[in-house]
Amino acid sequence: MTVWTIPNLFTFARLLLVPFVAWALLARQFEPAFWLFAVAAVTDLIDGGLARLLDQRSEFGAWLDPIADKLMLLAALLLLTWDELLPLWFAVLVLVRDAVVLGGAAAYRGLTGGLKVAPTWLGKTAVLLEFVLIGTVLAEAALQPGLSVLLPVLFWLTAATAAASGLQYVWLWSAKTRSFLRTVRS
Repeated sequence: MTVWTIPNLFTFARLLLVPFVAWALLARQFEPAFWLFAVAAVTDLIDGGLARLLDQRSEFGAWLDPIADKLMLLAALLLLTWDELLPLWFAVLVLVRDAVVLGGAAAYRGLTGGLKVAPTWLGKTAVLLEFVLIGTVLAEAALQPGLSVLLPVLFWLTAATAAASGLQYVWLWSAKTRSFLRTVRS
């Protein structure tokens, strides 16, 4: 298994940016936090495209990419909520959704002994919207470009998409589990 592919290097870079974004947010240095977060978001767009373009998709990358996304998004989400730039209800919704998805994946792996990472289009859309929302909040805090009028719509759209994707994953894990149990019983 090749770990050091170009797409995985972009993902590693995103992972390495997490503590710097967190530090900037803890220091209430919103402009550096915004630019670092923006670079991380761009690496998320680049790594998947490069993996397909260069035919460098790997199981390692399939695991690492969502981990890098979640660490970046959760660090920013929690620290922006702490600074009261994101509402608590939104952070709770995202955290519960992520816990349900991870719990379902862990339960399925524990039951079957295997797990293939396969994000759904709704899950990918939820992550994209989380990046856009957090980026917009950071841009408003750092640069004040007048995007605050978009925030209520972005909050509700992102919340609805995150909730819907969480429900979709529950449905998918349940269906896979039922199928596995039918196979085992046969």
